Amino acid sequence: MKKVLIYDAKEFKTIKEMLENAGEEFAERDAFVIKHKEGKKIIYENITYARFVREINSLGTALIDMGYKGKKVAIIGKNRYEWVLAFTSAINGVGTAVPLDKGLPDEEIEMSLKKSKAEIIFCEATYLETIKNIMVKGETSLKKIVCMDVLDREENIKDLIDKGEELIEQGDRRFIDSEINIDDLAEIVFTSGTTSMSKAVMLTQKNIISNINDMNKVERMYETDTNIAFLPFHHTFGSTGILLFLSRGVRNVFCDGLRHVQENLKEYKVSVFVCVPLLLEAMYKKIEAGIEKKGKTKTVKIGLMISNFLLKFGIDIRRKLFKDVLAELGGELRFIVSGASPLDKKVAKAFNEFGILTIQGYGLTETSPVLAAESINAIRYGSIGYPLPSVEMKIFEPNEEGIGEIIAKGPNVMLGYYEDEETTKECLIDGWYHTGDLGYMDKDGIIFITGRKKNVIVLKNGKNVYPEEIEVLVNNLPYVAESMVYGEEKDDDLMVSVKIVYNKEYVEDKYKDLSEDEFRNIVWQDIKGINTKLPKYKYMKKLILTDEPMVKTTTQKVKRNIELNKMKEGK
Repeated sequence: MKKVLIYDAKEFKTIKEMLENAGEEFAERDAFVIKHKEGKKIIYENITYARFVREINSLGTALIDMGYKGKKVAIIGKNRYEWVLAFTSAINGVGTAVPLDKGLPDEEIEMSLKKSKAEIIFCEATYLETIKNIMVKGETSLKKIVCMDVLDREENIKDLIDKGEELIEQGDRRFIDSEINIDDLAEIVFTSGTTSMSKAVMLTQKNIISNINDMNKVERMYETDTNIAFLPFHHTFGSTGILLFLSRGVRNVFCDGLRHVQENLKEYKVSVFVCVPLLLEAMYKKIEAGIEKKGKTKTVKIGLMISNFLLKFGIDIRRKLFKDVLAELGGELRFIVSGASPLDKKVAKAFNEFGILTIQGYGLTETSPVLAAESINAIRYGSIGYPLPSVEMKIFEPNEEGIGEIIAKGPNVMLGYYEDEETTKECLIDGWYHTGDLGYMDKDGIIFITGRKKNVIVLKNGKNVYPEEIEVLVNNLPYVAESMVYGEEKDDDLMVSVKIVYNKEYVEDKYKDLSEDEFRNIVWQDIKGINTKLPKYKYMKKLILTDEPMVKTTTQKVKRNIELNKMKEGK
């Protein structure tokens, strides 16, 4: 097994200890930059680490004074500074944070609040009416609403910070001196899906901080870095991620929305970006199209050959050679972490060859979230790298191809599902968490994922087809925005089929003179081309083509069951 490079990094026992260290070590550095728009005027507010930690203490003190010690604190809204403040105050001495998906329908927000027994909620102004209506019904434990925005006649987070500051000045140290037990319940996180189906995952201080400590040992972040907080904080990939960057004194900025990602990368000179494959693949296609449009495809190809040759001798000219490409991504981007679903090997390789370290990580809500990741000296395209230092992983009951369920054990594995002992016992067996993902481990100990256990298409001849493997190939087609491979019932067996959502803008530009049937024929020929690279039993034999986006979770995973039902109903 290849030895993974382990960095010398500070280890913390609790999240509170980690943030207190950040407040002292990086006191005058910017923790956050907030953009304020006043008409056409844009003002940037810089919040130092010292101020951030001071405001955590003030907010936490106010919450304890209001009687919320040991209570559950819900948070709903887009990624913003106030979200992080509410979250860190809740887990650092008040009680338990309950992050809620901002994309949930009203009735599911209510179900989440009921299920979690949250007594106070921090929300954006856009959610005030929804939350007030829920409170009026009186079917939840909710007693208090705190608005993240400053509005007349609404108690807001700024009021509480001011109140807490006064209490601290008067000698109140209940929050500041509060003892944190590593086994304290830090947050309850709902998994993706409808609330009736989603599970409430219990994560402790130990779970989260062990993941941060591990990530700091295998990935290198610098206090001079700028991170764009793109992934939603209500997911552990987003919330543990922001804590990781705060542990290293990184400057954090916020995205103006999916359409504005590239301009935000330029605006803030972002150097670190944690994202999902769908976005990364779309960015690459845009770069590739730009190179082609400028007639530089051959030049770039020759440049890559020269650069890769020189790298063999330790000479790295990538960032100089491809500075025009890097300029499209802000010019400073040096490190990309992709997670949530498989990243196309071609895309990962391309970004690395351009001089941006691009790695793939793997994890789940139940594991706080990261279990394994590639790192600078351990990149194997298509893999998820090695398990983190404190994590043990193995393949459970592998078949003749060595493929079986990925199971894991470690300090980052959840306490269990909230008030659901039965489901907890189903996936936590003898200390091992059964992920539901299928994969194999190569001779070096590097792990490869083949797909979700529940998504496998089992053919009548006993052969298994892993949809995710084929989808990566389909998504590589330049006009494909997203795809889903599935099994359609036919003659007492399953027929491997594919649904493709094409990029309307690309198709209108590239194939504007073609009829719908002519374009469909081009796509079908491309599918046949992919089929020739696959074993015959994996051949795609049916195609559904549309420009209507598929239903997805907030981490951009396709909700397969919903899509399959839509197709059955002929929608």
